[in-house]
Parts: sequence; C-alpha cells; structure tokens
Amino acid sequence: MGGWFRKEINTVDDLKGLKFRVGGFAGYVLERLGVVPQQLAGGDIYPALEKGTLDAVEFTGPYDDEKLGFVKVAPYYYAPGFWEGGPTVHFFFSKEKFEALPANYQAIVRACARAADNKMIADYDWNNPKALLRLVQEGAQIRSFAPEIMSAAFDAANTVYDEMSAKHEWFKKLWDSIKAFRSEHYTYTQLVDFQYDYYMMQLNGQKRL
Repeated sequence: MGGWFRKEINTVDDLKGLKFRVGGFAGYVLERLGVVPQQLAGGDIYPALEKGTLDAVEFTGPYDDEKLGFVKVAPYYYAPGFWEGGPTVHFFFSKEKFEALPANYQAIVRACARAADNKMIADYDWNNPKALLRLVQEGAQIRSFAPEIMSAAFDAANTVYDEMSAKHEWFKKLWDSIKAFRSEHYTYTQLVDFQYDYYMMQLNGQKRL
C-alpha cells in the first residue's frame, strides 16, 4: 500500500513539504517531488502521527499496518505503493562459503530460501484482503494516487536511476537487466494474467463469484 495520510493527496503540490515516514531509496526518489523523508522506528510512528510531527507513513500493507493502529490518526489510506511493487525477502551470505558447500547442502539452502519467500507472499495474499476490510470498517478511507502523481514519481525515479547508472557501472548493469526483463514481463502479463484477473474482477463486481 501507499501509506496513511492525515490529509488527502490530490496533486504533486500536495506532496511538497510533506513529512513522510518512508524507507531509504523510496525517500530519495520522493524527495525530488518535495517530500521530506523521515526515518522513524516502528514504535515511534503512531505518536508522531498523532502529534502531527509526521504527516504520513508507509509501512507495509493492511495486515501489518492494522496492528499499529494508523487508521485512528491518519485515515486516508492510499494505493499503490509504487516504490515497492511487491514483497520479497533476501538471504545474504558469502558466495565463496556457499560454493564451498557440498552440492546437496547448496540445494538445501536454495530450497529453504525459496520456501521462505513463497510462504511470506502466500501469508500476505491470505491476510491482507481480510485486514483491509477490517480497516475500512474502522474508518479507513481508501484512495488511489492520481495519475499526475504516479507519472511525476515515475519520471523522478528514472532520473535518479539514470544519475546512478552514470556514476556506478554495477548499478547500470543491474538496471539494464531489470528494464529488459520488465518489458518482456509486462508484454506477457498484459496478454495473459491481466486479462484473466480483469475478467474475474468484473465477475466479482457483479457478485457472480
């Protein structure tokens, strides 16, 4: 999700001067739109929102956000969290040490990492929809970021990526790989996944599911 806001955000101008608890790289991009990124620990967010020293916060999604009670002090719940299109988990370790393991141990590490990532996504897919409905019942007002904001953020992000690519060869290699995959991925999903999901969403809206 895109986060909890004390007031509605309708235009890019509404972002200027906004004190927004948002993580690392996302904050660096949003800063280009006038946002003032804030870094606060989880336990400090609610009091800061309540007092008005924070204007907005993004945390995770409905299931995790619900536990922290943001809906009580910042009722506007925006989507999507365009700086984090989906969740994943990472397992970092020494490449040298990993390659020194026997083949069967390497296979165990790969299998466990994949299982942990898949379980995390499955848990959120199950829990987030239920939590979102509960939050609406508690007073959350669901909003979508305006196309103007999405486009401005997209342009700002690409400017940042271009600047980093010019400075760091490793980043350019990574970014070029992502762009190539992204183009192929969306070409495929537009034809298959999106059409299926959109059809099922229409049926759901017609109360036929």
